[in-house]
Amino acid sequence: MPSYSALSPRQREQELLILNDRYQGYQKQNLKLNMTRGKPCPEQLDLSAGLMTCLSEHDYKASDGTDIRNYGGIGGLPEARRLFADILGTTIEHVTVSGNSSLNLMYDTLVKALLFPLPGTELPWSKQGQLKFICPTPGYDRHFFVTQNLGFELIPVPMTDEGPDMDQVESLVAFDPAIKGLWLIPIYSNPQGITCSEKTCERLASMHTAAPDFRIFWDCAYVVHHLDPHDAKTLPDMIELCDRAGNPDRVLEFTSTSKITWAGAGIACMASSLANLAFVHKHTSIQTIGPDKVNQLRHCRFLKDRAGIETLMAEHAKILRPKFDLVHQILEKEIADTGVCHWKKPKGGYFISLSVYPGTAKEVVRMAGACGVELTPAGNPFPLGLDPDDSNIRLAPSFPPLDELRPAMEVLGTCIKIAALEKMRG
Repeated sequence: MPSYSALSPRQREQELLILNDRYQGYQKQNLKLNMTRGKPCPEQLDLSAGLMTCLSEHDYKASDGTDIRNYGGIGGLPEARRLFADILGTTIEHVTVSGNSSLNLMYDTLVKALLFPLPGTELPWSKQGQLKFICPTPGYDRHFFVTQNLGFELIPVPMTDEGPDMDQVESLVAFDPAIKGLWLIPIYSNPQGITCSEKTCERLASMHTAAPDFRIFWDCAYVVHHLDPHDAKTLPDMIELCDRAGNPDRVLEFTSTSKITWAGAGIACMASSLANLAFVHKHTSIQTIGPDKVNQLRHCRFLKDRAGIETLMAEHAKILRPKFDLVHQILEKEIADTGVCHWKKPKGGYFISLSVYPGTAKEVVRMAGACGVELTPAGNPFPLGLDPDDSNIRLAPSFPPLDELRPAMEVLGTCIKIAALEKMRG
């Protein structure tokens, strides 16, 4: 079929009649399908069943002699720090390891910066007036929720194929000391699957900022999450880049095993300059006497090293790749020729980002929901949930089995086309 824009009004009406008839059929099927969040499916969680048995009752000593059953160890076990250093491409002295959630680490670090002066400044953020945070869009909704909840003004900056629009970022941070940070998933971004180019990384590391306590929250959530391990994206050592550029404290890196082992029972880390780590450890030692070192050691015993992680992630890819391929196949079959929806094929991560006909994303999500297909709310990948074009829809194919994913995508394709044709009516 030719592009919908090339059809005559009569041809569009005929197409709409056919699609509405199909849609009514979907409504009668009483579907109950969920594609709202990027959760590992049960088959992926089963890959890490060995976590239950990898520690014996006599295996409770870390490599430095620490008794993991007792208090202490604010910075994490040395073998856990080494494991994350290998994942992030940095060195062990730049890594601290804690509990199961990297999002919790990010939130906690922001709160610390609000309450206490960061290295490089004399005042905490909360005593510097109205604060702002740069939010590359579309982006990770939970990032935006955190800074919104803490009272920051959110500044959207569009993503490009090389990362955030650096001309805009550099222009914003150069003259406004109220801009204290920038969110970024630098590899396989949520939701578009974009990986920052080396040039973008270098510009982020070296750009002038009006705020001496500006920080990049570098969320490497998908750093080893390649859909094709033979075509894997990589990042430069951002800590080294910042140090070389004369901004050693600029980057705060985060990652976790949440989508490597078990989403609810993993371990997380932060990697940064020694000054930033000293700041975090100083205040964390008031909050807690130490993290769950038993879980840290069992992850180290189970994963072993970078090679062990890569082997495990190749098994994840075998489960995920057919799901992503199915989504692309159905989109190509149902929508590609219509010209009302565009998307990229990511090489890793957990999401596919759709750009549907402008002004229809919310209607598409509503229509799909009325057929029993639950999607992430339209607008969520934008600060305050405000997509200026009402065109972005984030798909999360990881959790549904293939036999549920196919009807969900067929419903979605029909909804996208109906909403576009209705909008073209004016």
